[in-house]
Amino acid sequence: MIVVAIIGLLAAIAIPNLVRARSTSQANACINNMHQIDGSVTEWALEKGKKTGDPAPSLTDDLTPYLKLNSSSSIPSCPAGGSYIIGTIGAIPQITCSLSTTVDPPHVLW
Repeated sequence: MIVVAIIGLLAAIAIPNLVRARSTSQANACINNMHQIDGSVTEWALEKGKKTGDPAPSLTDDLTPYLKLNSSSSIPSCPAGGSYIIGTIGAIPQITCSLSTTVDPPHVLW
Protein backbone atom coordinates (compact mmCIF):
# COMPACT_ATOMS: atom_id res chain seq x y z
CA MET A 1 0.00 0.00 0.00
CA ILE A 2 2.92 2.32 0.68
CA VAL A 3 4.26 1.71 -2.83
CA VAL A 4 0.88 2.65 -4.35
CA ALA A 5 0.80 5.83 -2.25
CA ILE A 6 4.31 6.80 -3.39
CA ILE A 7 3.41 6.18 -7.05
CA GLY A 8 0.27 8.31 -6.62
CA LEU A 9 2.30 11.11 -5.06
CA LEU A 10 4.85 11.03 -7.88
CA ALA A 11 2.05 11.08 -10.47
CA ALA A 12 0.42 14.04 -8.72
CA ILE A 13 3.70 15.93 -9.02
CA ALA A 14 4.60 14.87 -12.57
CA ILE A 15 1.29 15.31 -14.44
CA PRO A 16 0.88 19.10 -13.91
CA ASN A 17 4.51 19.62 -14.95
CA LEU A 18 3.96 17.62 -18.14
CA VAL A 19 0.85 19.65 -18.98
CA ARG A 20 2.72 22.92 -18.38
CA ALA A 21 5.67 21.76 -20.52
CA ARG A 22 3.30 20.80 -23.34
CA SER A 23 1.58 24.20 -23.25
CA THR A 24 4.90 26.01 -23.26
CA SER A 25 6.23 24.01 -26.20
CA GLN A 26 3.01 24.62 -28.16
CA ALA A 27 3.29 28.36 -27.54
CA ASN A 28 6.94 28.38 -28.62
CA ALA A 29 6.15 26.43 -31.80
CA CYS A 30 3.28 28.81 -32.58
CA ILE A 31 5.50 31.86 -32.08
CA ASN A 32 8.20 30.34 -34.29
CA ASN A 33 5.58 29.68 -37.00
CA MET A 34 4.41 33.30 -36.72
CA HIS A 35 8.02 34.51 -37.12
CA GLN A 36 8.34 32.42 -40.28
CA ILE A 37 5.02 33.67 -41.69
CA ASP A 38 5.86 37.27 -40.75
CA GLY A 39 9.12 37.04 -42.67
CA SER A 40 7.34 35.58 -45.69
CA VAL A 41 4.76 38.40 -45.63
CA THR A 42 7.56 40.96 -45.59
CA GLU A 43 9.38 39.21 -48.43
CA TRP A 44 6.14 38.96 -50.44
CA ALA A 45 5.40 42.65 -49.88
CA LEU A 46 8.88 43.70 -50.99
CA GLU A 47 8.74 41.53 -54.09
CA LYS A 48 5.25 42.70 -55.06
CA GLY A 49 5.92 46.39 -54.36
CA LYS A 50 3.37 46.67 -51.55
CA LYS A 51 3.53 49.45 -49.00
CA THR A 52 2.47 49.90 -45.39
CA GLY A 53 -1.29 49.68 -45.00
CA ASP A 54 -1.92 47.57 -48.10
CA PRO A 55 -4.21 44.55 -47.70
CA ALA A 56 -2.77 41.32 -46.43
CA PRO A 57 -1.80 38.50 -48.77
CA SER A 58 -3.58 35.17 -48.79
CA LEU A 59 -1.85 32.71 -46.50
CA THR A 60 -2.58 29.72 -48.70
CA ASP A 61 -2.26 31.25 -52.17
CA ASP A 62 0.23 34.12 -52.02
CA LEU A 63 2.62 33.00 -49.28
CA THR A 64 3.10 29.31 -50.09
CA PRO A 65 6.19 29.93 -52.26
CA TYR A 66 7.80 31.95 -49.46
CA LEU A 67 7.23 29.48 -46.62
CA LYS A 68 8.99 26.32 -45.62
CA LEU A 69 6.14 23.82 -45.75
CA ASN A 70 5.78 21.06 -43.17
CA SER A 71 6.18 17.33 -43.86
CA SER A 72 2.68 17.07 -45.35
CA SER A 73 3.44 19.94 -47.79
CA SER A 74 1.10 22.37 -46.07
CA ILE A 75 1.56 25.67 -44.27
CA PRO A 76 2.59 25.25 -40.61
CA SER A 77 -0.37 25.56 -38.26
CA CYS A 78 -0.69 26.42 -34.60
CA PRO A 79 -0.02 23.21 -32.64
CA ALA A 80 -2.67 24.19 -30.08
CA GLY A 81 -5.40 24.39 -32.72
CA GLY A 82 -5.43 28.13 -33.33
CA SER A 83 -5.43 29.81 -36.72
CA TYR A 84 -3.18 32.54 -38.04
CA ILE A 85 -4.58 35.94 -39.00
CA ILE A 86 -2.53 38.24 -41.22
CA GLY A 87 -3.10 41.96 -40.71
CA THR A 88 -2.30 44.73 -43.11
CA ILE A 89 1.21 45.10 -44.46
CA GLY A 90 3.49 46.80 -41.94
CA ALA A 91 1.10 46.42 -39.00
CA ILE A 92 2.65 45.56 -35.65
CA PRO A 93 2.16 42.71 -35.13
CA GLN A 94 1.65 41.75 -38.75
CA ILE A 95 0.41 38.26 -37.85
CA THR A 96 -1.52 37.00 -34.84
CA CYS A 97 -2.79 33.66 -33.58
CA SER A 98 -6.49 33.30 -32.82
CA LEU A 99 -5.53 31.90 -29.40
CA SER A 100 -3.19 34.85 -28.67
CA THR A 101 -3.97 35.71 -25.03
CA THR A 102 -6.75 33.20 -24.38
CA VAL A 103 -4.25 30.49 -23.38
CA ASP A 104 -1.37 30.38 -20.94
CA PRO A 105 1.37 30.95 -21.99
CA PRO A 106 0.10 33.39 -24.63
CA HIS A 107 0.68 32.87 -28.36
CA VAL A 108 1.83 36.42 -29.03
CA LEU A 109 4.50 37.59 -31.46
CA TRP A 110 6.29 40.47 -29.75
